[in-house]
Amino acid sequence: SAAPQSVTTASAGATSSPPANENEGLVPIKSPMVGTFYSAPNPDAKPFVAVGSEVNEDSDVCMIEAMKVFNNIKAEVKGTIAKICVQNGKPVEFGTVLFLVKP
Repeated sequence: SAAPQSVTTASAGATSSPPANENEGLVPIKSPMVGTFYSAPNPDAKPFVAVGSEVNEDSDVCMIEAMKVFNNIKAEVKGTIAKICVQNGKPVEFGTVLFLVKP
């Protein structure tokens, strides 16, 4: 009866704080500005990247619109997109983690 209880405790802990091991070794791509996150260059276009996309330092990964100016955001890291952390059209703050990249 001790094991199920410890499993419950572990999963409750995981929901309240992000599991560190799941994102271990992943490199975050953070927002360099405050603005609105867009995953594609326009509503009809395919997203810049998806989970599994290969990126390098020069890859555009998204756009952030700040005061009507659209800024292409570069990956600045080489690897594979492991996780997209922000939904299209959502506001982001400076330093918001946009993507996690597996180097």
